[in-house]
Amino acid sequence: MSARNSEARVRRSALACPASDPDKMTKAAAGEADQVVFDLEDGCALSQKLAARRNLIEAFPKLNFKGKIRTFRPNGLHTKFFYRDVIEVVEGTGAHLDSILLPKVESATDILFADRLLTQIEQNTGLEAGRIRLEAVIETPTGLLHVEEIAAASPRMAMLVFGVLDYSGAVGARGPVRDQAAIYHYPRTKILAAARAAGIDAVDSVTLQVRDLEQCERDARLAAEMGFDGKWAIHPEQVKVINRVFTPTEQELARARELVEAYEKADVEAGTGVFVYKGEMIDAASLVAEQKKLAVARKIQNLTADHADRTDSR
Repeated sequence: MSARNSEARVRRSALACPASDPDKMTKAAAGEADQVVFDLEDGCALSQKLAARRNLIEAFPKLNFKGKIRTFRPNGLHTKFFYRDVIEVVEGTGAHLDSILLPKVESATDILFADRLLTQIEQNTGLEAGRIRLEAVIETPTGLLHVEEIAAASPRMAMLVFGVLDYSGAVGARGPVRDQAAIYHYPRTKILAAARAAGIDAVDSVTLQVRDLEQCERDARLAAEMGFDGKWAIHPEQVKVINRVFTPTEQELARARELVEAYEKADVEAGTGVFVYKGEMIDAASLVAEQKKLAVARKIQNLTADHADRTDSR
């Protein structure tokens, strides 16, 4: 099954949670994020890596994720932990896993290696071929230079994420990462373009000022205006802000419906693909963003209804 051909998922927010902390994992699964990422990489101290892996394998089948995208981030492909992370987690709980988020991806060969390893595990365990998707964090200059090839490297590819903290260190940035919109406009734009060209999702970087929710909201609004599908979070309070920003308002949805209907009417009644709406010229290109808002609203509605059904059935 090709990830690109499967139904799109809502990714307004992706919450990272260290797999070394079972309590935080439980809270993350029950929280409001659209995607939960149990982390074996930077979120875990070196001494806790193996214990965290065991925690993760035990947690996936036990927790109620309420329809969230279930993901884990292994250690880097060039570390001694990576292959055991993937083999043990997928063999142990692959049926309860939706995707693997690969850190510090630098080339298409990194994606292909992970893809082939996954395929071998699937063949040996009876898991559905290709169901578990791959996602990549772009957080080094080398990865950024190769991001187009990375995004298109495998049918499993589902998402690119900008890792601002590692990227800022890799390029030698001075001072804390705050004004991401101005300083890191180029990598964000390049990652977004690569994701769109490959037909996959793009998620913006984390706001490192965990307690500054106003900063988080500013960053999220800029990311949404650029065209990102969602934003990375490292605290549940950030998730609430991010979800609100990336959820279309009733006014936005009303405008989107009016534009789509007006476009269809102009085609049928006048045979034209261009018309004026409240003084603004509208054509097919103008409708892409509007149709996406409607699609996100439908998916959120379906997730809410599905969650309510499961709750009533218990």
